[in-house]
Amino acid sequence: MKLFFSTNAIFGGIVGFIFTRHWLGALIGAIVGAYIDGQQKLNSEGQSQSKNYRRPYQYQGGYTSSMGGGNLQDEFSKALLILSASVIKADGKILKSELNFVKQFLVQQFGKTLAQEYLLQFKTILNTSNNLNETCAKINHMMQPQQRLMLIQYLFGIAQSDGNVSKHELDSIHRIANMLGIPDYKFEQIKSMFWKDASDDYKTLGIAKDASDQDIKKAYRKMAIEHHPDKVANLGEQHQKAAKEQFQKIQEAYENIKKERGF
Repeated sequence: MKLFFSTNAIFGGIVGFIFTRHWLGALIGAIVGAYIDGQQKLNSEGQSQSKNYRRPYQYQGGYTSSMGGGNLQDEFSKALLILSASVIKADGKILKSELNFVKQFLVQQFGKTLAQEYLLQFKTILNTSNNLNETCAKINHMMQPQQRLMLIQYLFGIAQSDGNVSKHELDSIHRIANMLGIPDYKFEQIKSMFWKDASDDYKTLGIAKDASDQDIKKAYRKMAIEHHPDKVANLGEQHQKAAKEQFQKIQEAYENIKKERGF
């Protein structure tokens, strides 16, 4: 799939990579640059540049711009934070790992001083009801379809920051993807990078997906006893290694189900 990256998007990606040494940093840097390019394009097409227009300039690893008194970085960041808050609140819990994920992005992309301002704004956004339709419509107006895919990857990164993407978070991201005009087959491609089918965890414990929480706990205890490594302590090294791996899979499956169901 061919992606369009403008000069600002490429520069943003480089900045993001330098600050984070991680693909997600480059991803978000590219998003910021792409958004600014979209704003510039709309400005040049819709009206002549005014006297108080200044080209975006780098500020502590991020971007700042003034266009007729507006700040493109602030506008984009607010839209991004509204989407972030929607995913964080999707399962009814606001986890520290998710907040830290967003905080780290803000610091790495915009610097500590500006990040503090955005974090204060984010607290307000988390405690209020925001118009997702309006936010997504604004992003649709400013960004290329391929660039919106990067936003979905960012949102999955938030959801996965606690080690598991819940069904509620998945539904929230899917709803946002629909508002951003992303086809389902493209959403499924991105989802496969982050979300594991929970039915596999139920199969590991030997129970049905509609089993009660109590039945799940019973199944886990039974499997843990049956496959505990101590059971094969008197056998060879290969048997012990296999038993440890199986026991770890059982524990991981149980933890995933606990996170999904919230018990």
